[in-house]
Amino acid sequence: MAKGAPATKNVVIGAASGMGAAAAAMLAPRGPLLVVDRDLDATQKAAAAIGADVEAMACDITDEAQVRALVASIGQLGALILTAGLSPTMAPGRRIYDVNLISTARLLAALEPTLVPGSAAVCFASIAGHAVPPVAPLTDVLDDPLAPGFFDALAALGIDPDQPETAYALSKLGVLRLVRRLAPAWGARGARIMSISPGIIDTPMGKLEAEHQPLMAKMVADSPLARSARPEEVAGVAAFLVSDAASYMTGCDVLVDGGMVAVTPDPTQSR
Repeated sequence: MAKGAPATKNVVIGAASGMGAAAAAMLAPRGPLLVVDRDLDATQKAAAAIGADVEAMACDITDEAQVRALVASIGQLGALILTAGLSPTMAPGRRIYDVNLISTARLLAALEPTLVPGSAAVCFASIAGHAVPPVAPLTDVLDDPLAPGFFDALAALGIDPDQPETAYALSKLGVLRLVRRLAPAWGARGARIMSISPGIIDTPMGKLEAEHQPLMAKMVADSPLARSARPEEVAGVAAFLVSDAASYMTGCDVLVDGGMVAVTPDPTQSR
């Protein structure tokens, strides 16, 4: 940034716990930091634990008024790490689509005026998105999550919008594709945008899913590293991607999954 230019602000959304809290701790030394989550008390505790130049703010990314307030508080965006999301045991299908994909798309559109040269964002996707063949007409629907008829379009394809497991996988595929589509527009402003696809992580959300999905234990056991990840291992990759060390990376997804996708059959290949 040029000498005398206004300072940028780094932002972590979903910062109250898990991978978001770990990412916030890693970004704190890089300058002014805004930590954001739905629960203000939990977010303030996370900010206090980090210390330094950290501000806490409550924001439900499905609430457009709260998103506008968030954007207004940023000014110029430095780094953004967006971990906010819902897993299949946490909500019905439509709510999962709303948080994971629809509101993510709306938030990124709202953030465009804050972009400056050097801005960089990482959106959290999932290995679940890699398990869905990216074929039309499904991708046509996922590529327009803000369409008024989004859920009707899914239903017309024979997809139950209320099915949580399907909603999770499709919403995360949508995030992968959203990042790719936005990369040219962000690049025109000197900014970068990427996604991360974590595998199975040792977080409260991950443990909750494991209790309801016995297959997850087998996925871990069969993976090349044969273990789940610590939140810091995923957060470290996110922190790298929004750093100057990754200045030639954009429009891509990075697997942080202990090799799970590598040993899973490719869904794009015919059986």
